[in-house]
Amino acid sequence: MNDSEAEIRNISDTALWTAVYRARESERPDANFRDPFARRLAGERGDAIAKSMSFGERANWAWVARTVLFDQFILDCIQRGANMVINLAAGLDARPYRMALPPALRWVEVDLPGILDYKEEILAGEKPACSLERVRLDLADVNARRELFARLGAAAANAVAITEGLLIYLSAEDVGALARDLAAQPKFRNWIVDIASPGLLRMLQKNVAPHLGHSGASLKFAPPEGPEFFARHGWKAAEVRGMLKSAVGMRRLPLFMRMLALLPESNGKQGGRPWSAVCRLEKQ
Repeated sequence: MNDSEAEIRNISDTALWTAVYRARESERPDANFRDPFARRLAGERGDAIAKSMSFGERANWAWVARTVLFDQFILDCIQRGANMVINLAAGLDARPYRMALPPALRWVEVDLPGILDYKEEILAGEKPACSLERVRLDLADVNARRELFARLGAAAANAVAITEGLLIYLSAEDVGALARDLAAQPKFRNWIVDIASPGLLRMLQKNVAPHLGHSGASLKFAPPEGPEFFARHGWKAAEVRGMLKSAVGMRRLPLFMRMLALLPESNGKQGGRPWSAVCRLEKQ
């Protein structure tokens, strides 16, 4: 492929890029998870995008750790009684197909029409493990998302929302507004998010942001206070798992980075430290 084929043209192209790392992990003999659909979903463009981004190639451990941590938190919530999973900006996530989920579980994917149309085409003929609904919606449309949350909230007994790889593209104001809209639904009990520190955000802005220029997307959200950011918007951090230490346990952190993983884990203010984590938030 030529250079233009490796460009990220819109925000949905980042889903192709992410799927590549899920595919590569799945193809390892010692894989931490198996996603048999990721290679098809990523396609040649996804592979070209990944190869064009040297920083992402060096940091593929982070995509593995994030995927595993989201998997674990989702299963924990289901074991605690969640009967609905609401995947916001679902992208090319194939969890309803690849995970051992209860058939009675209701899984709802929300994303832009183009990416969901593409996913449906690639996965045509595949059968999800649970009930699956796809909602074509721009989450920036506040009224539409509130209507959706109200509809799902009325149908759920215990719902968990997930936003994997989404929040970093939003402003703090937009994240706060989304948090309040989710918190407004009494049956939305948990929310699984990933967050970065200001130090990591600066690193990503230097190494990843230049590749996003044609997409209109930018990297923004990295709350200085860490998970405590969500407390004033109706959520408290119930569990926080740092990516570095998690990647060590998964045997994926490069040797030269393992000294960083020896630093004490911190769930509070991070400042200039390059830090990221996956958090399970509970309704306050």
